[in-house]
Amino acid sequence: MGERTVDPKLLEILVCPLTKGPLRYDAEAQELISEQAGLVYPIRDGIPIMLVDEARALDGEAAATDPGGSDGNR
Repeated sequence: MGERTVDPKLLEILVCPLTKGPLRYDAEAQELISEQAGLVYPIRDGIPIMLVDEARALDGEAAATDPGGSDGNR
C-alpha cells in the first residue's frame, strides 16, 4: 500500500478554514496543522478534509464538537 501525497500546488493555496492562516503539512501523519487555530485537519486518501468538525485539537483532544468550548476549560 503506497503512501498518498498531496499535490504541492494544493498545499500552497490551502489555508485554515477557521483562521485563514497558514497550514503545516505533516507528510508522515498525513495531516495539515493550523498552529493559529490549534487544529489538525486529516488527509484521507490524499484529500485534505478541511472541515472544522473533522479536525482534532492540536493537543490531541477532540475539537470542534463544542464550538464554544475550544478554550480548553472543562
